[in-house]
Amino acid sequence: MPLIREAILTTLDENGAPHVAPLGLIAEGEDMVLAPFHPSATLRNLRANPFAAASFPDDARVFAGCLTGRRDWPLAPCETIAAPRLADAMTHLELVVVETREDATRPRFRCRVAHRGAHKPAPGFNRAFAAVIEGAVLISRLHMTPRAEIEPELARLAIIVEKTAGEAEGEAWGWLAEAARAYWRGKGA
Repeated sequence: MPLIREAILTTLDENGAPHVAPLGLIAEGEDMVLAPFHPSATLRNLRANPFAAASFPDDARVFAGCLTGRRDWPLAPCETIAAPRLADAMTHLELVVVETREDATRPRFRCRVAHRGAHKPAPGFNRAFAAVIEGAVLISRLHMTPRAEIEPELARLAIIVEKTAGEAEGEAWGWLAEAARAYWRGKGA
């Protein structure tokens, strides 16, 4: 079973404009593998510019925000690549694509870690933060997973958020819950 680290990935489009999106990084030895779905801006961008910044923020709103139309997070320059990182990240990795494995659903980009940056101490673990990340993954798959599978998972995660959330996690969860409701309303469900 692979180790996957959830991150906020910044890639650059063909014109050099940054795109910020959550993505799980798959550990493969010392390398990281990026596996964006077809079609996606992240996939197009990695093909146009084969590098990315993976940021690890301590604000759950970044994960939820990227999936609910809130992508305007402050960015800062990286040390070795042109893509910027999140300005408020605890840490970040600068990734350079060294191999592409094509796949009809999720091509895989094996990346070498060109630089590791540490910017502030980690605040410790919070169950609501983890629930928001898991909820964000579910929201990103609304279009491909039946509601009967997603809805009970969101309900279970909502209990964790209610019990352990700070203000940021509560706000992030609200964004995700509204996104699910809006999606299902649009589907006539």
